[in-house]
Amino acid sequence: MLTASQQRTPLTPLRQFLGPRSWPTWLGLGVLWLIAHLPYRLQLGLGAVIGALAYRFAKRRRAICEENIALCFPELDVTARQQLIRDTFRANGIGVIEAAIAWSCDPERFRTRVRLEGGEHLRAAMAQGKGVLLIGGHYSTLELGGTLLSLFHPMNVTYRAHKNPLVEAVMTNSRAKHFARVIEREDVRQAMRSLKDGDALWFAPDQDYGAHHSVFVPFFGVEAATITATSRFARMNDSPVLMFSHTRLPDNSGYKLTLGPVLKGFPSGDDEADARRINDELEARIREYPEQYLWLHRRFKTQRDQPSAALYESSSKETS
Repeated sequence: MLTASQQRTPLTPLRQFLGPRSWPTWLGLGVLWLIAHLPYRLQLGLGAVIGALAYRFAKRRRAICEENIALCFPELDVTARQQLIRDTFRANGIGVIEAAIAWSCDPERFRTRVRLEGGEHLRAAMAQGKGVLLIGGHYSTLELGGTLLSLFHPMNVTYRAHKNPLVEAVMTNSRAKHFARVIEREDVRQAMRSLKDGDALWFAPDQDYGAHHSVFVPFFGVEAATITATSRFARMNDSPVLMFSHTRLPDNSGYKLTLGPVLKGFPSGDDEADARRINDELEARIREYPEQYLWLHRRFKTQRDQPSAALYESSSKETS
């Protein structure tokens, strides 16, 4: 289901990774492949176990999660914060399984478990012929959510390269089955080409990429380095911008994909105001199911007047 302008990302041959150095990675990938083909309810249970183990043993990640949730949810008491932290690890443990499913399985298997809301907004935006920016966040359902949207509409995706070359190759090859172009986040030229060709481009600007090309605006009331690429991409081709979120339903019956209406008056010409608006839009969606967000990464590591990651140093020392 590709538009005429779309050309698939070429697949990476995996035979180059058959040497002994790659065997441990192959073993891990094989286990994930097996898990990806288990019954869904069993997969959810295994994901919950992974989350519980990570909560118990991944002390550095737990410290980061605790710091983030304390900063972003000051209204919660200690008991409520601890419950949210545990729920976050559980959701992200399930997210590991969902990533394996996205890499290994035909998304048609989940068509009856997915509900799309707002598809008319994307169709109307695409009709303008200027490409569309789909702005999302790093939810625990990240891999599977995007794959499920590909059932309804073709799109391209940006991503951050993995340090392990075999994992990188497997991820890219798997994504290339569902997305026409799989674009490394530093490849601005390919991202712009995608929009100029009139394609939909899925982009998640909610991580801390440092002070370069960023402005400092609130995210959950905390000053956060926020990249200005969203407004720059939209401005270059006058592309409409939509918010895209994907959540696991509370009863574990399936998934909800939500596409918002086109953001009116975006970009405004003020990068700081635009970054603030995107953060506000993301925050509103994250608050619906806060445990499904990736609180395990250092969203606030870059501060205006502090060394990188200084915000997390005290909590890391407490767990060491």
